[in-house]
Amino acid sequence: MNELMSFWAQWLRPSAGLPTVQWSLLLAAAAVTGYLVQRYSGLPKVVGYTLVGTVAGLAGFSGLVWPLQGIGLFLVELAVAVVLFEAGGRIPLRWFRHNPMVLVQSIAESALTYAAVYWVLLWMSVPERAAGPLALVAIAASPTVLTRVVADTRAAGPVTDRAIVLATLSSLYALVLGSAQAELLPRPATDWQGAIYPVLVVLGVSIVMGALLSLLVRLALRVMSPGSENTSILLLALIAAAAAIAAHMGGSAPLAALLGGMLLKQLHPRPWAWPRQMGTAASLLTMLMFVLVSTVAAQAGWSVQVAGMVLALIAVRLLAKAVGVGVGNVGSGASWRQALWVSCAMTPMSAIALLVASQFAQASAATGELIAGIALPAILLMEVLGAVIATLAIYRAGETSKPWLAASASRKLPTTEKDAS
Repeated sequence: MNELMSFWAQWLRPSAGLPTVQWSLLLAAAAVTGYLVQRYSGLPKVVGYTLVGTVAGLAGFSGLVWPLQGIGLFLVELAVAVVLFEAGGRIPLRWFRHNPMVLVQSIAESALTYAAVYWVLLWMSVPERAAGPLALVAIAASPTVLTRVVADTRAAGPVTDRAIVLATLSSLYALVLGSAQAELLPRPATDWQGAIYPVLVVLGVSIVMGALLSLLVRLALRVMSPGSENTSILLLALIAAAAAIAAHMGGSAPLAALLGGMLLKQLHPRPWAWPRQMGTAASLLTMLMFVLVSTVAAQAGWSVQVAGMVLALIAVRLLAKAVGVGVGNVGSGASWRQALWVSCAMTPMSAIALLVASQFAQASAATGELIAGIALPAILLMEVLGAVIATLAIYRAGETSKPWLAASASRKLPTTEKDAS
């Protein structure tokens, strides 16, 4: 792959630079593959995006560096911020007042996931300085994957709604605790005050930027139509500015967007449609994000020992999330069958987990390398397998108007057989 890039560079000198051509072709391939995967298998497009990124990463694509930095880091943060802002805008805080067991369910599954992954990794002789951060990475379910699965399957219902809420809240915990732990990795705290200070900084800066973002969007919605193209551009620009400032000031860009969306829901409780033009821009950003994540994750080194640790982390994480959701299901208003499908829908890992792992890699080179060696393969596997499991869960819960595999199966039937049916 590197030899091919060197050959191109000798004669291809575009005005925007060779990486622009590379990424343009990679995104074009991802768009085609995602479409074909959904058309002929019924699986969500994100599976195709991830497969293209994986192939590029395994082939030695050199368009990104690890840990994430510069424009690559900003694009991932921006894509995650857009998704989390929309997800946060769909979470009314009064829901937790009327049904507090949903919040208990969220805390239970996240706490159990952290504890289970942490102790299993220690049992497998992973150093404590890496086991804790890896457990934080494992907490984060992926609302980015889940929202794409929901969009592609046209799903709606209690299992879908609860899975998105729980995945979003788990991302909140992982972003706050992960950012704070990354600050403490090179210089561990000596007392509880030193340990809690980074948490307060990350949370405080993110809350301030989220509040400012929600206020500006609220003011815009008072004078502009939500369906206007200009409103979409303004919304995307405000999210991008808030993400950049929050990250620069020591907060978390995705966390600020999430909190901004949640606060906007309180200031503007009336339902409002996500602008159609914004959906198109978000789709492009999301596709780019999945290709970026899988390209980076595929470049991690593999060995028999690493494979065993990755599989153990994935298995324990799946079990812990299922048990945690089940424990918190008592009195939450959902059946045990629904709880099972909710836990399955929360299995994907993607960009948020990668951002948390990247923070640890930037904080400490030695420990970060150990963390990345286990986290990146786990993220890559669960971005693909998690999307498939989430699709199956939503289908089995009966909440999709587009039955899984129905479209591809009908295309394989002879014409006379389809007419007879």
